[in-house]
Amino acid sequence: MTEAAYTPPKVWTWDKDSGGRFAAINRPIAGATHDKALPKGKHPMQLHSVATPNGVKVTVMLEELLAKGISDAEYDAYLVNIMEGEQFGSGFVDINPNSKIPALMDTSTNPPTRVFESGAILLYLAEKFNAFLPSDPAKKPECMSWLFWQMGSAPMLGGGFGHFYAYAPEKFEYAIDRYAMEVKRQLDVLDKHLADKEYICGDEYTIADIAIWSWYGAMVLGKLYEAAEFLDVASYKNLLRWAQQIDARDAVKRGKMVNRTWGAPEGQLHQRNDASDFENKTQDKLG
Repeated sequence: MTEAAYTPPKVWTWDKDSGGRFAAINRPIAGATHDKALPKGKHPMQLHSVATPNGVKVTVMLEELLAKGISDAEYDAYLVNIMEGEQFGSGFVDINPNSKIPALMDTSTNPPTRVFESGAILLYLAEKFNAFLPSDPAKKPECMSWLFWQMGSAPMLGGGFGHFYAYAPEKFEYAIDRYAMEVKRQLDVLDKHLADKEYICGDEYTIADIAIWSWYGAMVLGKLYEAAEFLDVASYKNLLRWAQQIDARDAVKRGKMVNRTWGAPEGQLHQRNDASDFENKTQDKLG
């Protein structure tokens, strides 16, 4: 395929019509566009998010903490409609000046603690509750390395491959090939790493698993960008085994429902204020 040559202008200017599906919410400036206070619930953790891979990381983590009996991890999760620009409301920008989900307020501290960036939230919760983070000083760096690997690698999968393969208004061979090559390299990294390990960091389930599964697990399970066949994910046997193992965890099943507004109705829980919300969802389905 021959693509039209593009000569960058001397000074780039913002074309508000560019950006494909997300043109209405992408902009080159920061800050609030409107005043809007955030809702507040009764639990220590106040999460404002949507069930994209980065959002799922945090809801899975919170559900895993609760499954361990850590009641102080109880949380309210409020949906942020990013397609309507709610991440640019003044209340949300106060929590995350970068206007990206997820954003967390820990109201158990005085003053309340804000945490943004999904990896930072995972690490904050793991250290706060002493869970899903190796305590052995010889093993913790391995976990941290893989956590930061995911944070650094996901833009290639999401902002690069995901955008040009699934969301861009036009398909360009060079862009798709470039990012597909890098995504497959990353899948191969994980597949080879998991050849002799149950989890990312060995025999212990950690925040590294939660972070990586939310992106790459979803990819190989066919739940991201509808690109599983294109990327031949079935060839990554070790990665697929790991992804299926984590997908079967009860806390993961609950976590990936929270703040989800698409897919099968029984898999959606737009707002979560109590553990009973999952039970009520099941009752609604049976009813």
